[in-house]
Amino acid sequence: SPLNSLFQAMESEVSAAFDSGEPEDILSRAFKLTVTREDICTLQPLGWLNDRIMNFYMGLLVERSKKEGYPAVYAFNTFFYSKLSSTSHKGVKKWTKGVDIFKHDVILVPIHLRTHWTLLVIDLREKTIKYFDSLGQKGDHVCKTVLKYLEEESREKRNIELTASEWTLHSMGTEEIPQQNNGNDCGVFVCKFADFISRDKPIVFTQEHMPYFRRRMVWEIIHQQLL
Repeated sequence: SPLNSLFQAMESEVSAAFDSGEPEDILSRAFKLTVTREDICTLQPLGWLNDRIMNFYMGLLVERSKKEGYPAVYAFNTFFYSKLSSTSHKGVKKWTKGVDIFKHDVILVPIHLRTHWTLLVIDLREKTIKYFDSLGQKGDHVCKTVLKYLEEESREKRNIELTASEWTLHSMGTEEIPQQNNGNDCGVFVCKFADFISRDKPIVFTQEHMPYFRRRMVWEIIHQQLL
């Protein structure tokens, strides 16, 4: 069937991305990012996703959100939170030069905690800040740090005081979101949390979907297009 041959073509493309050529070959370029074969190979089974893959995928989500019917999404890059937590608003205020983050519906903040990826999601429509960790750790301090950032950003950029008491901060529990059962898939979990949230869809995947998601992400990054 046409669908079968399409899947076979995709499969052979993904295998070729992993297996042929040099590590420094450039396989995709967008969002001021260059993705090499070496980067793509972090999507192999049990590979550890790097910043380039994470940021490229966030770029794809933001692109998609410009289409009709999707919430307006803004994504910070993976270096934002570590910079914010080590310097405060002052250290990152130039990161949003020319951007009013408050004109968006959803803001994604992928977070790199030394050896683990997590995701913080700001929903400006609901005034919620939620923390998603596929290993079930709490991120209440992360939520508070980001709320403080939002207060300062709002004051400085729009001259509007946010009322902190109107906001709900919540670390998602292990019974609320799928959990990983290995030490490698946290980056894929973060990308897929962000994918489902940026479509306003309930998060229904599990650990079992990870090998498929990894291969699918290879294709999406190479083609700069979400399936």
